Amino acid sequence: MKVSDILRVKGNTLYTVHADELLSVAAQTMAEKDIGSLIVVEHGEVAGILTFREVIQAVVRHGGDFGQFTVQSAMDDSPMSCTLETSLDEVRRMMLDRHTRYMPVIDNRMLMGVISFYDVAKTVVDSQNLENKLLKAYIRDWPEEGSA
Repeated sequence: MKVSDILRVKGNTLYTVHADELLSVAAQTMAEKDIGSLIVVEHGEVAGILTFREVIQAVVRHGGDFGQFTVQSAMDDSPMSCTLETSLDEVRRMMLDRHTRYMPVIDNRMLMGVISFYDVAKTVVDSQNLENKLLKAYIRDWPEEGSA
């Protein structure tokens, strides 16, 4: 299974932000949309990612005050990314190694989507459930001995 399979099921809704936007506005967008990340885009390319982890770290760093801080002051400017062809096993390993919950999907320098650890876990569980269902159906239809 590949990242393209996850995006096909998940859809292609993308939420982006510019690095010079206020961090408070970005956090409000994340809360209103019930999303855990925003992709930072500059000049049509991915410049970073802002997740609730970075927002919380920035709030703590600035004594609980967003003030006039921008997204750039908090964002991860070198996010780990994958392609549409990256295998699900590779994405899982990458996310676990770097404790990453969100990963931009980039194909030929173009942002194709974002996958979350939840998306990966859901895909694995759904795949295992289908496999179990097929195995159970196969076993139920197994011919009895001596009936051949």
